[in-house]
Amino acid sequence: MIKGVSFDALLSDKAFDADWLLQDLGERGATAVIPPKANRKIQRDYDADVYKWRHLVENYFVKIKEFRGIATRYDETDCSYAANWNLVATLIASR
Repeated sequence: MIKGVSFDALLSDKAFDADWLLQDLGERGATAVIPPKANRKIQRDYDADVYKWRHLVENYFVKIKEFRGIATRYDETDCSYAANWNLVATLIASR
């Protein structure tokens, strides 16, 4: 999925801690913010502060999916779907 896409860093969970992916990211010049799996023989460092942002973004999407219309995309047009995203974001921010 990431072939042909340019980015500076990849924030992901432990499931993506694979040597081939880390090597590909290194060749691209991208930073891998992926915590190492517990069974790695050589534990590598990662930026834990940046990884916290990934967790916050993931939790935000979980909160948005609480709203059934957004999760199932009932809206017929892109404009009304975007409007509902904005409405839900406002409701979440006002909590």
